[in-house]
Amino acid sequence: MVRLDPQKLHVTYLPGVKPENPIVPRRYTLTHSDVTGDLFLTVGPDYNRDQISGWYTRFMRDEVLAEWKTNQDKLELHIYCHVSGGLVFGRAGWRDAIFRSEMPLVLEALRYGDRALFAANPKLDQAPVFVHFQSSQTRYNRTETWGKLADRAPHLHEDQQ
Repeated sequence: MVRLDPQKLHVTYLPGVKPENPIVPRRYTLTHSDVTGDLFLTVGPDYNRDQISGWYTRFMRDEVLAEWKTNQDKLELHIYCHVSGGLVFGRAGWRDAIFRSEMPLVLEALRYGDRALFAANPKLDQAPVFVHFQSSQTRYNRTETWGKLADRAPHLHEDQQ
């Protein structure tokens, strides 16, 4: 199911990364506008702290952070969602449900937004995806395997749009 509108995805590369490399360190900061539905993806050697430092973003904590990691010489994509803890808008169960329902869109945005990296490194589509739901409540604080990126956004890797 295609959920991503490429015209609503705005991608910025920070100094230290190029569209094709490096893979590690490579981190993603993904935010959105509740008003316009636009998605803002920053790709850099570190997270874009400026993008998530505004009062609204700090209160909502609905940004998604992701990074490539190496584990025993194999690449993995790790995604982090802040479900609860600290000053944050909404109950943990509600936030958990929203992150889960929007994760397919998140995966599409990461894959499409950084498609030049995947074109240069096709093996990345086969890397496992781990989603870290971070919460102060034990029942929501967990890490899950979400398969491979190719399984989650297969239409995006066929023709490298």
